[in-house]
Amino acid sequence: MNVNYKELAKKYGTPYYVYDFDSIKVNYHAIKDAFKARKSLVCYAVKANSNLSVIKTLANEGSGADCVSIGEVKRALKAGVPNYKIIFSGVGKSDEEIKQALELDILMINVESEAELFRVEIQAKELDKKARISIRVNPNIDPKTHPYISTGLHENKFGVDIDTAKRMYIKAKNSDFLDPVGIHFHIGSQLTELNPIKESSVIVADLVRTLKVIGVEIKFFDIGGGLGIQYKDETLIDPNEYVQAILETLFGLDVTVVCEPGRYIVGNTGEFVTKVLYEKNNGGKRFVVVDGAMNDLIRPSLYNAYHKIEVLNKMDKEKLNCNVVGPICESGDFFAKNIELPMTEHDDLMVIYSAGAYGFTMSSNYNTRNKVCELALENSSVRVIRKRDTFEDQIANEVEFLN
Repeated sequence: MNVNYKELAKKYGTPYYVYDFDSIKVNYHAIKDAFKARKSLVCYAVKANSNLSVIKTLANEGSGADCVSIGEVKRALKAGVPNYKIIFSGVGKSDEEIKQALELDILMINVESEAELFRVEIQAKELDKKARISIRVNPNIDPKTHPYISTGLHENKFGVDIDTAKRMYIKAKNSDFLDPVGIHFHIGSQLTELNPIKESSVIVADLVRTLKVIGVEIKFFDIGGGLGIQYKDETLIDPNEYVQAILETLFGLDVTVVCEPGRYIVGNTGEFVTKVLYEKNNGGKRFVVVDGAMNDLIRPSLYNAYHKIEVLNKMDKEKLNCNVVGPICESGDFFAKNIELPMTEHDDLMVIYSAGAYGFTMSSNYNTRNKVCELALENSSVRVIRKRDTFEDQIANEVEFLN
């Protein structure tokens, strides 16, 4: 990224996130343009990075939004995404969330179970509205990814099997308050193999053909997201090959293809910059202690995920084994273990790459630490898109009890 990290640290403090908005737009169009020969809707997965400026930038490029809470739906609307381009997904929607989604008249609610279909019908009836729905089908295909981000197997909590889906579509077709317009599958995140995606699409497309025979006309064929990015040495799926593989399964079907990329659009566009506090040795083990922590970027602690790390201006120095750790009072507070890095000094800056997805959006105030600021690089200039927390921000909603 073409920024002066030290100047940004001096001006805004550390740690901080910085995102390349020009690259975000390029990545969005790489997916959108791959669908140019077919009716399509790209809905950015808001959970990957829910900053309003990120969503607004994508909305300006024509993107819709895939949301997994009513809060994300409201974020998308506030950022300028039209309601007819918003999908509400997620396993556990409350009655109030369903009601609000119906009142906001979004494109469709993605239903995950028979029980949820029942709740959607009840809320639609109370509002005297017809709820546009899709049903998430679980094709039971191994996505070959980390088990925590696998979603397409029967052992996962997401979606329903084929037979259950058929029952749900028949019920929806016969309901005065449900309109089954879509079908959805999403087998996992950080996918690097094309075959599981294509196999899943074959299964779901066949179901669409079966449904058509019984009078259920599916208009939206939602293939989910999950395209992987390069954290280390992964072999990636080419967007054009990805789209062609999907389209090959849709012969004879007149549907709009919906795609929900998140990580692919923002993951490699973001970096997390943290400052070295000092080094220490415990029984011969070297620790580099930085001012960032697991509350800022939890992926290494949660998934044992790899992120490339560099110490600025010392890339050509001799490298020695170490753990990079933060100030949180947890043994799990680390960014890397047994990594080779040069010797560091107080105030050296460290860049953690590929942090644009599931970075800030999963951060917390654990240990009463302030959430960091977020910066955007666009057209060679940098601006603040989220201010750093203050202590007062953290306690603003707490009730003070006085004796």
